[in-house]
Amino acid sequence: FYAEWSVNEKAALEVAAGASYAGARALAAMKQVGLNAASDPLMSLAYIGVKGGLVIVVADDPGPHSSQTEQDTRKFAQFAKLPVLDPATPAEAREMVKYAFELSENLLLPVILRPTTRTCHACQDIEFTDGAAPARPLTGFEKNQNWTIFPSLSARKHVWLNQQQEKARELFEKAEFNQLSIDSSNIGIIACGVSYNYVREALQLSGLKASVLKIGTPYPLPRGP
Repeated sequence: FYAEWSVNEKAALEVAAGASYAGARALAAMKQVGLNAASDPLMSLAYIGVKGGLVIVVADDPGPHSSQTEQDTRKFAQFAKLPVLDPATPAEAREMVKYAFELSENLLLPVILRPTTRTCHACQDIEFTDGAAPARPLTGFEKNQNWTIFPSLSARKHVWLNQQQEKARELFEKAEFNQLSIDSSNIGIIACGVSYNYVREALQLSGLKASVLKIGTPYPLPRGP
């Protein structure tokens, strides 16, 4: 692993994008306020695309507890037309990171991981059973006009970007992060991310019964069963 600090979130995402253009897997981490600073390269990356997997970890702070603003990165992902994953636990966040890199390389798009405050501050025992990932060969940067965002490229890639939304939706329909538990009650609850834990706790404490649909891939939202 190679890691470095950047002067701000915009520079961090641009450095990570450069690594991705050369075929390396890269991850940029920030809070939801930092995504505002990184929004300029983020919006362009949706049209330019990536080569090596590019994951953007954006820690949202509902409340907010320790941030200047309260923002929902799930809506930002929809705005940018980029897939977003919403982990309920640290263990699920780890699995989502691995899935996000594969998804990014499949779609040729950046993928956003959105852990919230309670997920980021939680502690959990995680069993490592898959061993170390094998080293990936770097193909290096190849000069291509498609890495330069001009209006002519944007016009061509707009159709492609819309098509990738449906491809991502189909992949999310097969993802293990979406789960449905059926109960005999006529009450149904839909929860996303860490809210799923709150729902389970509330049902347990109240003794109530309900069917619960857990959504771990809020955008693009799967339509299938």
